[in-house]
Amino acid sequence: MRHGALLLAAAILAWGACGHAQSVAPAAGIGARSVPAAGAASLDAGRDIVLAVADPLMPPAMHAGSSLLGYVPASHYGGAGARAARTLTNLKQRYGWRELEGWPIKSLGLYCIVLQPADGSDRATLLKQLAADDRVRLAEPLRSFSVYSDPPSAAHRYNDPYVDLERGFITTDAAGAHAYSQGKGVDVAVVDTGVDTRHPDLRGQIHGVYNEVDQDTESFDGDHHGTEVAGIIAAVANNHVGIVGMAPKATLSIYKACWYPPEAGAGARCNSFTLLKALAAVLQNTDARVVNLSLGGPADPLLSMLLEQLLKQDRIVVAAMPPDGDLGGFPDTTPGVIVVRTSGTSAAPPGVLSAPGRDILTTQPDGGYDFSSGSSMAAAHVSGIAALLVSLAPGLSASAIHDLLLRSSRLVDGTLEVNAAAAVAALHDRRASLHE
Repeated sequence: MRHGALLLAAAILAWGACGHAQSVAPAAGIGARSVPAAGAASLDAGRDIVLAVADPLMPPAMHAGSSLLGYVPASHYGGAGARAARTLTNLKQRYGWRELEGWPIKSLGLYCIVLQPADGSDRATLLKQLAADDRVRLAEPLRSFSVYSDPPSAAHRYNDPYVDLERGFITTDAAGAHAYSQGKGVDVAVVDTGVDTRHPDLRGQIHGVYNEVDQDTESFDGDHHGTEVAGIIAAVANNHVGIVGMAPKATLSIYKACWYPPEAGAGARCNSFTLLKALAAVLQNTDARVVNLSLGGPADPLLSMLLEQLLKQDRIVVAAMPPDGDLGGFPDTTPGVIVVRTSGTSAAPPGVLSAPGRDILTTQPDGGYDFSSGSSMAAAHVSGIAALLVSLAPGLSASAIHDLLLRSSRLVDGTLEVNAAAAVAALHDRRASLHE
């Protein structure tokens, strides 16, 4: 495959309206949600393939009877240009697959489908054939991803406003940071499960929601993991309810790419299909400076391309380190991503930040509160601190924020941990000295 051509395609500007799988920015508040073609949970990571073909911008046609979009023959590939639709039709005739989903990634100049190999076909053999086909820009297995948090415990739910129970808020000295910044004017994109948009500690904080999994509003609002992450980042302050977020005046854009399977006690999971749509939506639909990815899985070239595009747009991408510490997958392998682990007794790997991630009191669905653990929670603390810093200095780069957080970390129980007050104070003092 021609990877150079892929990178060149990434420079193509977005155009036109997308097909049925495109995310749609909300018209007002949280009422508008993007609608996928079908349920992502029905896709099979052990069977299906993600395939991408070139979908270049078509120049306006100038002949009679044409439109500004040019003549595009009728196609069931929603949102695909003429070239992509023709290529996919020819490829299907050659290989006999069945399309399950299709969507454009305008920022990369590609049209992608999730396909099921023909009955009796071997996926590995088909992938080799597709890799050798010049019409195919990328073909890879549909991969599975998961969020990083410990299974929910049966501990008592807390519904009272106890800021002194917020271990992460206290050890990072967030209250001290709030004397300088509370994250005002910064939007944080949370790519995760759904979120309880009606939670009293999140009311007014959510800028928009995008559901890349299904059309189930009830399950969106009932999802635990995203609600936990959202509360840590931006729970409302001084409302006489619950807890205080790390950046209580920041806003949140929620992109649901993960869901809970029906098995009792199972953790949330995602796949490359939903994550590709969510990251493409972040690129196209929001100006969020901070992107929180409290999830991960195997390395994925197409997902990495989208991360690279986000970083080129000066987004700050914060990712949770896998529980096993293996930094060889998505999203932690992409240079420029800020990787965060749960603070522990041993030193962190080079360049990895440490933040509170054990027994963190945060928001839960149905207006509740409870403790949660995992590097997902640690990453959320860092995303909140990043929002505080960007609010003070909007031009900060991801590398500058990473280095500032690393330099300003403080010893907690014998290991270095990020400190919101120290980081914000250092930035405030540096800016003040420049104006003297």
